[in-house]
Amino acid sequence: MLDEFKKFIMRGNVVDLAVGIIIGAAFGKIVSSLVGDVLMPPLGLLLGNVNFSSLFISLSGQHYATLAAAKAAGAPTINYGLFINSIIDFLIVSAAVFAVVKGLSKLHKKAEAAPPAPSREEQLLTEIRDLLKSER
Repeated sequence: MLDEFKKFIMRGNVVDLAVGIIIGAAFGKIVSSLVGDVLMPPLGLLLGNVNFSSLFISLSGQHYATLAAAKAAGAPTINYGLFINSIIDFLIVSAAVFAVVKGLSKLHKKAEAAPPAPSREEQLLTEIRDLLKSER
């Protein structure tokens, strides 16, 4: 059973998948940082000094100055600002994946070159066929 497991793990597809998952996780962290640290602060500034990560609705009915204060009090909250950040994360990741897939599909199309020219024998057979058709 251990040998079968080793063969399964060492197959190319499994290793490629593992590498893809690890790179995807790292890419997700980069995108989250891009959104939270680079894109959202200027966007919040343009929208009147809004910090999206601190936008929330307290479901307890009490008012809290910050999301951290609401969480410290144990109040249930709807964190729609964090949700907006997640949506932007998703859009950036999906755009990047789309660009990668589109680029790979272009590479595959180029790799599928025109079929090779027919051999000399095939050309002769085609000429014979055409001659026979013309004699009729």
